[in-house]
Amino acid sequence: MLIDTTEVRAINFFSRLESLKEVYGLTRLLVPIFILLFGITIGIFIIVWLERKISAGVQQRIGPEYAGPFGILQALADGTKLLLKEDLIPSRGDIGFFSLGPAIAVISILLNYSVIPFSYRLVLVDLSIGVFLWIAVSSIAPFGLLMSGYGSNNKYSFLGGLRAAAQSISYEIPLTPCVLSISLLSNSSSTVEIVEAQSKYGFWGWNLWRQPIGFTVFLISSLAECERLPFDLPEAEEELVAGYQTEYSGIKFGLFYVASYLNLLVSSLFVTVLYLGGWNTPIPLLFIPNFFRINELSGVFGTTIGIFITLAKAYLFLFISITTRWTLPRMRIDQLLNLGWKFLLPISLGNLLLITSSQLLSL
Repeated sequence: MLIDTTEVRAINFFSRLESLKEVYGLTRLLVPIFILLFGITIGIFIIVWLERKISAGVQQRIGPEYAGPFGILQALADGTKLLLKEDLIPSRGDIGFFSLGPAIAVISILLNYSVIPFSYRLVLVDLSIGVFLWIAVSSIAPFGLLMSGYGSNNKYSFLGGLRAAAQSISYEIPLTPCVLSISLLSNSSSTVEIVEAQSKYGFWGWNLWRQPIGFTVFLISSLAECERLPFDLPEAEEELVAGYQTEYSGIKFGLFYVASYLNLLVSSLFVTVLYLGGWNTPIPLLFIPNFFRINELSGVFGTTIGIFITLAKAYLFLFISITTRWTLPRMRIDQLLNLGWKFLLPISLGNLLLITSSQLLSL
């Protein structure tokens, strides 16, 4: 039977068209992810440089100066050094847990960036349960630290892993009622809708003023989740050498180093989204011409302004966390747990009950 060449060409054309559609769909999926990862990588380098410069200013010294202009390439030099160092593995440790721990710690934190809106309509995925995805995924990271401590076959590492798990549980619980309170006020758990609910009145519409108690508890709990001083008990160099990182070197130690800054950046961005209005300007919309309204702008100009505002607000949390590191002494482990269970948890639950009651009365 003879087949018409026109039909063959048509079949080939449509098959190519289908393959092009598949390639286009895959490209639309992967390109935003790579752009987000590239932006996060640049952000980590900037945070490392900022921490060293701010820490130097607090201690009245200069900080990095020679690796690039003003030392801006120091973080890149340190990362290159860690890549080239030998990756040592304890001879009597559990190789599986030892190798898997750093990967779990980094991946679980990276997933949180998928629900953060950096500007109007600039979010990787807008989920209806975005803030709760952050809480759920963040609770996975301590398992990686616990696996690392156990796999190192070192008592100091294992104690550090246990402390990381205990600290995470103790401060995840007061953090959750704070997020629930914001969801009740905004009538949504989507990060985008939470930001849009704060857009009308500018500075005065931020959840910071409607939730001052929740903001304080959230700020303290976020610092504890990031294991920043005065809550760096899982590392505690004076007591545990370096905690769960003691036996690590090379790229695996670099992953822990990156994970700590990834967690700090994502926490600062969530503080911005939940309490500081996200990408919205602090000026009420009544006093802003239509040309400068972020929610109504599209294209490169509006996106750039929104990203700049979001990162400027996030810098406030970064600055507080860095200055706190050189201001407050480290707490004891019993003080850490008592603060979480006996003080912050009752306050956050009382705040949630108050918000729930006010929402029910307003119906």
